[in-house]
Amino acid sequence: MIKHIVMWKLKDTAEGSTKIENAKKIKNDLELLKGVIAELYSIEVGIDINKSEAAYDLVLYSEFKDQKSLDIYQNHPEHLKVAGFVKKVSENRIVVDYEI
Repeated sequence: MIKHIVMWKLKDTAEGSTKIENAKKIKNDLELLKGVIAELYSIEVGIDINKSEAAYDLVLYSEFKDQKSLDIYQNHPEHLKVAGFVKKVSENRIVVDYEI
């Protein structure tokens, strides 16, 4: 199994919306992929409540059967739509993928 974790720092305002509005949109859009991309085994998206300078604004935790499934997810047209929006509204991103 592959665990895929991504965290983003979002811009204060972008695409005509506030940081929290964009975080909620991203959360919703990512969670909707569960019913669309069969290879996506599980997904959880959280919006930060910590508010520390060290904290990121949004986190994605997802699981995939194997690397091939993760690759299919990452290249799926519906995921690419969400990713395109995320790139417009984020200023930093970190990612960890690991196998268990």
